[in-house]
Amino acid sequence: MTLRKLFLSTTAASLALTAAAASAEEYVIGVMSAQSGYLAPYDGPAYAGFQFCIDEKNANGGLNGTLPVRTIVKDTRSDIAEGVKVVQEMLDEGAQFIVSSADADPTIAAAQITMADGIPTMTFAGTAPVLTQVGEHVFGSYPADNQQGAVLAQYARDQGFERVYLVKSPDSAYTLGGPEYFGAAFEALGGTIVGTSNYSLNQPDFSAIVTTIKAADPQPDVIVTWAWEPDFPAFIKALRGAGVTTQVMGGDVLDTPTVRGLGEVVSGVVHTSGGFPEEGSAYADFIARFTAAKGFAPDNNYYASGCDIANMIEQAVAAAGSTDPRAVAAAMAGIENGTAIMSNFTFKGTDRMPLRDVVVARITADGQKEFVLRAQADPATMPKP
Repeated sequence: MTLRKLFLSTTAASLALTAAAASAEEYVIGVMSAQSGYLAPYDGPAYAGFQFCIDEKNANGGLNGTLPVRTIVKDTRSDIAEGVKVVQEMLDEGAQFIVSSADADPTIAAAQITMADGIPTMTFAGTAPVLTQVGEHVFGSYPADNQQGAVLAQYARDQGFERVYLVKSPDSAYTLGGPEYFGAAFEALGGTIVGTSNYSLNQPDFSAIVTTIKAADPQPDVIVTWAWEPDFPAFIKALRGAGVTTQVMGGDVLDTPTVRGLGEVVSGVVHTSGGFPEEGSAYADFIARFTAAKGFAPDNNYYASGCDIANMIEQAVAAAGSTDPRAVAAAMAGIENGTAIMSNFTFKGTDRMPLRDVVVARITADGQKEFVLRAQADPATMPKP
């Protein structure tokens, strides 16, 4: 099923479920969901999972069984200016909570619009911890890059890796910060950064960077990047095509069917992730429910992340005892060990980037995701934003 068809079908289901509750008190959530451009592989699945779980809740009376939800969904086309426009439109239509796109930069832009009225703003999966610095109304939902970097660096050191080469892009807080957090944690654990290369987003040719890596002295024993599509596919193809077999590790953006479908070039690539559907887990149960309802199985974590946002909002509204935006934001900031399907979450004592489990996974030769480990970063030692 295409993202466009998925978007239309879930939107239609939402409208059908919420129409009956239109005359009752309702909670209005505005959703930025890029249906094209670089964020579509992440926003599309995240929105599908979010709306699926909102629909489940509405079928049982709404949030906490009593408060029906109406969603306003608008396409940002992965454009920050368009995102700012649709956020204002959603606020004008009564949105009391905004779910923003799965990246820090559009979330930061959206949060500047929602700041005046203190409207809680939560990113689908943006993981750059700097995004919460906009204001106390801004929240992450996924494990932050400094959490992911710390867990991945510990795993790399445990494998005996001593020298890392970082590949990053200053064009995004995510693609820049992730490798830098990894590098800081790796050095704190006794490792060494032997080189760094910068690239531009949507860069088609990585041959110069690959040549630089091949010439590095000393040679790295691991290469780390937070590159996403289409940059990571271009990079890994160039790297392996040049005969470089060095271990490659990356961020959660590699947890997609597109990357896993690249074949032999990605076999053995290790990446972070927000969860893994172990047998008998709440995550596995979510997959079973979603598959039964939609006719296809979720193939990445962003579906589950979207559902977890619905759960986070429900718990914040319950804790606030109110739908007032500032009260909901304050209540969410105080949640400790909240319940979710990928892993439980804690906002209390954090910078509103939730402390959650980080999964390390490996891509297998047949294009599957293999569980490696689950860990939680130590707040006392993980790199600071």
